[in-house]
Amino acid sequence: IKVSVIRTTGQVAYERLMQDLKNGAPQCDVFSTTDIAHMPALMKRNALAHYVPDNAAFISPAFAGLGEDGYYYPSTSTLMLMIVNTQKVKPEEAPKAWTDLLDPRWKGRLAFGHPGFSGYVGVWTVAMRKLYGWDYFEKLAKNNPRIGRSGNDPITLLNAGECVVGLGPLAASLLWRDKGNPISVVYPSDGSVLCIGPSAVMASAPHPNAGRLFANWLMSIEFAKICAEARIDSVRAEVPPKAGAKPLSEVKLLRLTAAELGKQVPEVIEQWRDTFI
Repeated sequence: IKVSVIRTTGQVAYERLMQDLKNGAPQCDVFSTTDIAHMPALMKRNALAHYVPDNAAFISPAFAGLGEDGYYYPSTSTLMLMIVNTQKVKPEEAPKAWTDLLDPRWKGRLAFGHPGFSGYVGVWTVAMRKLYGWDYFEKLAKNNPRIGRSGNDPITLLNAGECVVGLGPLAASLLWRDKGNPISVVYPSDGSVLCIGPSAVMASAPHPNAGRLFANWLMSIEFAKICAEARIDSVRAEVPPKAGAKPLSEVKLLRLTAAELGKQVPEVIEQWRDTFI
């Protein structure tokens, strides 16, 4: 089958899909997102096809409960953790926990994405609020962080030396490090946020059979190997990450359910806009 991919941030992709559904002009066969909360909302609209991929039976236990059997399943994942510019910050000076980012020495030197645009940043924001309350972000705002849109924007700022520490996705951060950029990752002692990329076949899919084949392939060993090569954590335990990354079994994970995110992501987006003016 031939696959045409439209790539954008999670929230923008969802808005485009919703517009297509509203106009009765389906363009999408398989929808993949970085915000799992999109999937329950689509289910309520009866927008997802019922389909059980054969490969769903082989998903790693790390992703148990992070999907809806028969409708959507994890197909990719990464961790949201801390990233550091190794030319600007010595290893012994790097933050070790999320609370270390509140230290005044990072004022004006922090970089983040925006939960209103990035699904992964939305997941991280909910996780931090759950762990430390919104007071954490009120204190963080005092350090005048640079706020971009995509979860990958902090990597660009760190590579340029405009910021020295920040929030970043493991996969993209390691890819930039592999290219020789001065980026290192820190697995926070208080937990790395597990962010999954769920996928589903649309009920209105213009090519329903091809969509089902593709959705099944997204949970295959073949695709898992492609993910590992691209530094993405695959959903198949048989395929370990490349050297330089930890297996998920060795990481303290902060996991959030679709129900938590469906309710709380819109809340934290509004709080974020009020706090980081």
